[in-house]
This record gives sequence, C-alpha cells and structure tokens, in this order.
Amino acid sequence: MGELYDRIAALCEQKGVRPGRVCAELGLSRGLMSDLKMDRKKTLNAETAAKIAAYFGVPVDTLLTGQTRAVTDEELKFALFGGGEVTDAQFEEVKRFARYIQERDARGE
Repeated sequence: MGELYDRIAALCEQKGVRPGRVCAELGLSRGLMSDLKMDRKKTLNAETAAKIAAYFGVPVDTLLTGQTRAVTDEELKFALFGGGEVTDAQFEEVKRFARYIQERDARGE
C-alpha cells in the first residue's frame, strides 16, 4: 500500500469514516483512493491535498509527509490575538485556560 493512502486511512479511522465517503463528501473520484492504495499514484495535486487536509483538520504537510512540527509561541500568539499586542501574563493565562479545558474534558465533565 502507498504511504499517503496509509496516512489517509489512519485519519479516516480516527474520524470513523471510510475513504470512499471522504471522496464522496469532497467530490473526488473514488478511483483516487484506489490509485493511492495500490501505489499507482504517490501524491496529490495541491487543491486535492488541501481539501483532504481541511476535511481532517490537519496541515497539508502533515497529510503529505506524516510529520508534524511544534507550533511556536509566536505563531500561537498570532493565531490567538491576530498579531496584536499581548503580554506574557495574558499569554500564560490563555495557556492555563487551555490546560484546564483539556483536563476537564479528560475527566468527562
């Protein structure tokens, strides 16, 4: 099997969907998954990769390479505050709140 197909199949399993359903929902050919699975096709065009990555909520580079990278504090600050001024205290408060939400959800509250 192709490595790209394996990554997509793993994402499908996590989301509880079949690869064919992904294709149907995104308007892609079901043959695409067959070609990836049989390793007849090893990559995707940019538009298709972007659609599939967005469907699963992962970056395109993660979909294509299987590798992830840590988000820097500067990238996170920009995402949260839109590039506006943010103090270290504000940023730490946001991170504490995020940890609280994760712990609360882990406890099932």
